[in-house]
Amino acid sequence: MIKTAVLGATGYAGIELVRLLSAHPEAEIKILGSKSFAGQKISDVYQNFNHILEMACEETDIDKVAECDVAFTALPHGASKTVIPQILERGVKVIDLSGDYRYDDAAVYEKWYGEKHSSPELLKESVYGLPELHRDRIKSARLIGNPGCYTTCSILGAAPLLKSGLGSTKNIIVDAKSGVTGAGRGLALQTHFCECTENTKAYKVATHRHTSEIEQELSNISGEKIMLSFTPHLIPQKRGILSTIYINLNKPCTSEEVLDVYKEFYKNEFFVRVKESGFLPETKHVAGSNFVDIGVVVDERLQRAIVVSALDNIVKGAAGQAVQNMNLMFGLDEKTGLKNAGFYL
Repeated sequence: MIKTAVLGATGYAGIELVRLLSAHPEAEIKILGSKSFAGQKISDVYQNFNHILEMACEETDIDKVAECDVAFTALPHGASKTVIPQILERGVKVIDLSGDYRYDDAAVYEKWYGEKHSSPELLKESVYGLPELHRDRIKSARLIGNPGCYTTCSILGAAPLLKSGLGSTKNIIVDAKSGVTGAGRGLALQTHFCECTENTKAYKVATHRHTSEIEQELSNISGEKIMLSFTPHLIPQKRGILSTIYINLNKPCTSEEVLDVYKEFYKNEFFVRVKESGFLPETKHVAGSNFVDIGVVVDERLQRAIVVSALDNIVKGAAGQAVQNMNLMFGLDEKTGLKNAGFYL
């Protein structure tokens, strides 16, 4: 059994990770780290765990974490990098759900996050944990920068067109919408019920930090530097990301021809489902699952591909992807513990 520690276990991404690990046939939860709820049973904090998991939460003790095989750090951005070097020094693998180790270049992180990176040397070995693009490197890694929801949805949606050269690298637009859990469990006025319900709004227009992450990975895929427009929106639902991506085509194509590119690119990827012509993704088809659904339509008047991708922001966009990465790091079938269908209702 893989002995696991979940640090930040009581946030939304953390508790989804606990839910997945508690049912994983090859994993055992040894530590539930939570400063806010230390001493309380997880089944008291989240009562859906009654009769399932009765462990008490505890403050992080690095020496106890050292007894585990892998630590999941579901901590706020900036907090992860203060504890991860200590965990790695003790020989424990780390899957970090924050943005602290997702970047190739510390200067890019510092520009978008507004603070110095305290362990930039670790960026040289951390692996961007998107299995569909970096599977082989993930298998041998000891530190994973687990991608978030907007980035996973956008990168996987755009990758086939840019890798094939069929899509132009200029003037890419990503219009994305997220459920409220994407903002985390912390209290804030903008995520109160009365502020969110029956309301849709754009936020952090032209400034959202995930822009830099999407640009990094798509630049690596295409082989040239990419800058794009990314606009996130908050929508009145709990789970789900829906990204609509606009990419100009370098030659005339039909929808079926572009779909064939996607089907070929993802033909061996269990968790990426390319929709048939005439069908587009919906968040209700992926909620509660580790799947990404992708649909493509070509606007032949403009010779522009319109790619729609959808995922569950706290499963494939966070906790499910982290488990997928763990499976790869420990030589398991990456689908282990993740093959359930979405909720639908």
